[in-house]
Amino acid sequence: MVRDGKVAFALIIPADFSSNAVPGAGRGAGRLAVFTSEGNSYQSANLARRFAEDLGHEINERLNERRWALVLSSAVGSQRSVDRLNKAVNQLGKGAHQLVVGTEQAASGADALGLGAGRLDSGVEGLASGVKEIGTALRTLEAKQPAAAELNRLKSGAESLVAGHGELSQGLAELQAGSQRLNGGVTAFRDEARSGSLFGGIFLGGAEELAEGMGRLDSGLQAAVGAQRKLADGAVQLNEGVGALTGGMQNLGSALRSMSSALPEDSQLDQLTAGTGELASGAAALAEGNRKLKAGAQHLDLGLALLADELPDSVDGMEGSAEGLANSVRPEVEIAAAVQNNGSAYAPNIIPAALWLGAGIAAFLIHVRVLPREAKGFSRIAQFLGKIAVPACVVLLQVLLVILSVLLVLHMHVADIAALSLTLTVSALTFLIIVFALTRALGDAGKALSILFLAVQLSSSGGIIPVELSGGVFMDISPWLPLTWVVKAIKASMFGAFDQAWQFPLLLVALSGLAATVMACTVGKWRYVEQASIRPSVHF
Repeated sequence: MVRDGKVAFALIIPADFSSNAVPGAGRGAGRLAVFTSEGNSYQSANLARRFAEDLGHEINERLNERRWALVLSSAVGSQRSVDRLNKAVNQLGKGAHQLVVGTEQAASGADALGLGAGRLDSGVEGLASGVKEIGTALRTLEAKQPAAAELNRLKSGAESLVAGHGELSQGLAELQAGSQRLNGGVTAFRDEARSGSLFGGIFLGGAEELAEGMGRLDSGLQAAVGAQRKLADGAVQLNEGVGALTGGMQNLGSALRSMSSALPEDSQLDQLTAGTGELASGAAALAEGNRKLKAGAQHLDLGLALLADELPDSVDGMEGSAEGLANSVRPEVEIAAAVQNNGSAYAPNIIPAALWLGAGIAAFLIHVRVLPREAKGFSRIAQFLGKIAVPACVVLLQVLLVILSVLLVLHMHVADIAALSLTLTVSALTFLIIVFALTRALGDAGKALSILFLAVQLSSSGGIIPVELSGGVFMDISPWLPLTWVVKAIKASMFGAFDQAWQFPLLLVALSGLAATVMACTVGKWRYVEQASIRPSVHF
């Protein structure tokens, strides 16, 4: 947009501007670019330079103000941190004092614990005596315990008893069987006696008694067999009980020996007689002291935590250098279509004015509205061309002199000499045609009006100051004036301004010349005179 002439200059802020400007690592580390075109408008370029200086000064002042505000704020914050640090230290002192008190109480409790240990000796003495008596009783039981041989004999006797009962059961069975046979014989004898045999009467009474006795014997044997069975069962159970008893007695002996060996020695029991009573009271005092010690330690911990929170890990120093912090922003003016000097910058405005004045002077040298009678039969365009031919040669000569002056006298650098030559030629002819058109329409008043028209165009073309600063009617009529486009075409061809776009402005100038040609051919009347009456309007 700057190159095209749409804006006078542009401020370009790089993406890393803040990161470079704020730290102030070096002078002018934060770079701003003010882009402008001297060829478009040298005055606007000067304004851009002044703007860049003021911008850098303003930004540096604001940055310095912010930095000092930060310094003052940091100082106030440091004071607040010091106050809180003092409070933390006070709490730390209180906690340390309570820690000392608690430590003293813990020492007193330890002394009381020592006294309690002495009294525990007398308290445990009875326990030691009881344990000693238990040991004596256990050893006595161990001594009174039957020997293993006796237990084995008891177990063997119980087993022999079971075996004897087995043999007794077998004998009783045989005896019962014999008794039954005998009872059968007695019964048969009694029956024979009853049958009346020879000796039956003698033996009948005895046989009766014998049979009755055998019956009782058989009943008694049966009862004896039943009792013997019960006795055998009891013997078996007795044998099992004796086995368990002997095993238990043996285990009991082992247990008694283990208990006796597990009981502490008398010397150990004597050592156990420490004062547990005083130990308990000393432990209570120690616990109280430990509670206070804990409370003091908590205060100390809180104070230290607050102190740790307030103390920074490291003190951040200000970055950058003194020179960089004082002047960290440096705008740089980037110039497009550079112009050699201030005089060269006014050339695109002076040259069109000179061409316009040359066209006016050329018109003043002749009687514009006078033609010889011989030209009356020609066409309007032929009449116009015949009248303007000599003034056109004058202005073209003027163009040649201007170009030579620019190149050889002023030694100005020209970006495109061909474009500049074409621009000056078209512009000079257009100006001449406009002056001719005004003179044809208004006579000599048209010549005066052309000079006034030149003054208006100089004010509206941005030749002295940018037309945007003129404002009002000048800015409104500027796009409609040929001199405005002539200035742009000259700047584009001479300095490379407006991105070297000289063609469109020159086209507009040519169109305005064409319109003036139509006006010069159609407006106004020719005054035809004799050839001998035609004289120059200015005499030397």
